[in-house]
Amino acid sequence: MVTEQFDLDENRPRGVRLPRRERRAQLLAAALEVFVAQGYHAAAMDDIAERAGVSKPVLYQHFPGKLELYLAILDAACDSIIANCRRALESTQDNKQRVAAAIDAFYAYVGHDTGAFRLVFESDLTNEPAVRGHVDRVTTECAAMIAAVIEDDTALPAAASQLLAVSLVGMAQVSARFWLTETDGAMAELSRDEATGLVAGLAWRGIRGYPKTDEH
Repeated sequence: MVTEQFDLDENRPRGVRLPRRERRAQLLAAALEVFVAQGYHAAAMDDIAERAGVSKPVLYQHFPGKLELYLAILDAACDSIIANCRRALESTQDNKQRVAAAIDAFYAYVGHDTGAFRLVFESDLTNEPAVRGHVDRVTTECAAMIAAVIEDDTALPAAASQLLAVSLVGMAQVSARFWLTETDGAMAELSRDEATGLVAGLAWRGIRGYPKTDEH
């Protein structure tokens, strides 16, 4: 699974001068923790600098403001989800297994312990056009990849394939978030494998109804 390449080393001495790329990764890791814990509006650059063990001027050398820092994290999070979806689709030529792998890609991301999915799917800054654009990119790019497979396999028109693909992405996103967050009820009894199996089964029973030939 592709995940954000952020590193926050708790054992590293404070004040150590790092290469720019390594420092940026450290700042992004700290910011991710703060944003996930507090949300965008409640998080402060002071909190992020303190979490990273740097001064505010150092933080501002890399990111001119809180929004730019948030967008950098969001960009990496979106790239990760899209890469996971691409890898799932490329992992097999069996379309039933492709559906299951694509569904699982979203469950795996949502279940990752960084909690980065909250920035993508539960952002408190969705009215900001730049943030909205990043979030919509996940649906758009994942759906485009899935639509290409559907169109090739079913010979449906591009618009119909795209609508079905967006529906599959939406099913994966919403069900994965519900499964993760509804821990007090029946969802607590379902493992990730059981949950993805159920949703993948539902998705496959629907999508297989649009075959190009009777062989599929």
